[in-house]
Amino acid sequence: MQYLLLIQRNVPTPPTAGEWDHFLAAARDSGLFRGGSEISAREMLGNTQSSVSSAHLTGYMRFDADDRQQLLELLQLHPVILHGGSAELCELPRS
Repeated sequence: MQYLLLIQRNVPTPPTAGEWDHFLAAARDSGLFRGGSEISAREMLGNTQSSVSSAHLTGYMRFDADDRQQLLELLQLHPVILHGGSAELCELPRS
């Protein structure tokens, strides 16, 4: 299965660069990590009257995992999770 992790901007204390380096190395070593990015500038398009901003999202990460539990264990090392923040794991439909 493919997964998208939406990282929220709600950590009481920011993770360090070293914590991110440690997690990214573990993610790459797991073979599950498929990339990601911070989210910066954004622009609402279309029907902006009924839209909801995603300004609380700071980044995303993609993963492929046949074993969801393995992915969940890896994500317990995620710096945002370790610092008391949250992230939303979304399962992507097969195309």
